[in-house]
Amino acid sequence: MNPPHNLHFLLATQNKGKALEIRRALSQFDIAFDTLEQYDSLPEAREIGCTFSENAHLKAIHYHTLTGMPVLAEDSGLVVDGLGGKPGIHSARFASTDKKRISRLLKMMNSFSDDTERTAYFVSAICVIFPSHSIEVIGKVNGLITRIPQGNQGFGYDPVFYYPPLGKTFSQITVEEKNRISHRAIALNKLLRKLECLPNTTTNQTEL
Repeated sequence: MNPPHNLHFLLATQNKGKALEIRRALSQFDIAFDTLEQYDSLPEAREIGCTFSENAHLKAIHYHTLTGMPVLAEDSGLVVDGLGGKPGIHSARFASTDKKRISRLLKMMNSFSDDTERTAYFVSAICVIFPSHSIEVIGKVNGLITRIPQGNQGFGYDPVFYYPPLGKTFSQITVEEKNRISHRAIALNKLLRKLECLPNTTTNQTEL
């Protein structure tokens, strides 16, 4: 892979775990990030889309309009087949903390005794907005919802998302492993392949 160079994005997320994963996944490339902490006076984006992709696009457009900077925004969440797709785009708003979100999810799935009823997948939708160009990608990874949390790594629903190929939850694998196989890693790899194709990529570039 020929790495993109001299890229400078505003990373549009308040989620420190998500921001850390994105930074680590892209750390081998010459990509600089500003964060929303540096722009704490900006109003938050309204996530009123019906899909992960719509919400990522809304966030990217919102912060690009306010700052004029190229923006990388991501929307992600957990989709449980047996719950009709819940928590879905409401994954972060399912409860007030990760622990409460997991507790609510497991209670809703309490009667699901068979693994075929506990299938789920993580989705990551990424949108990058430049002044005259945009890139949108999606990553997805399949798994099962465990009956109890397992592991102490990661964040969000990681402790109850079991990944069969490794025989572990996302909270039981290393950061390096997760950055190879997660929904976010898949989306970021797709993004990098698209960024490679951009001509004359520089930090000061305002038009592509």
